[in-house]
Amino acid sequence: MGLHLADGPVTLDDVPRLRSLGDVVALLAVAERLYVRFSAGPVADAGTESRDHESGCLLPGLSVNPLDPEPWWDRPVEHWVARQLCQYAHLMTPERFPWVLTGDVVGRGPDCEPLLDATTPVASVARSVVDEAAALYSRVFDSGDDGT
Repeated sequence: MGLHLADGPVTLDDVPRLRSLGDVVALLAVAERLYVRFSAGPVADAGTESRDHESGCLLPGLSVNPLDPEPWWDRPVEHWVARQLCQYAHLMTPERFPWVLTGDVVGRGPDCEPLLDATTPVASVARSVVDEAAALYSRVFDSGDDGT
């Protein structure tokens, strides 16, 4: 997995750093099929196999969350991005952080999340972006509504 250039794998040092929710939205305006992943980064991910933690099954790609809004989404793009960043923000630790990537969807994970192969890092995401997303999420979504 991952993109390899003549000089080695593409790292997050080789891509832009997104420092605001607006930066993520601006990136979506010029690129498609972007996803966010919370992990130790592309180099670490290239050296591991992804597994479903509950079953132990080997996954054919990396678990990601889509950053591009679905066609039915009728709210601002910022709201979609905030929601997607917040979905797995609990995975963020000093060793695990969000980064934006693209790649080939090769399946769905146990939570119906896309699984990517042939990935290419696009950008790193500052922790402050996740904090900004969480603040927006709490203002504009009814996170306590379970749909019943």
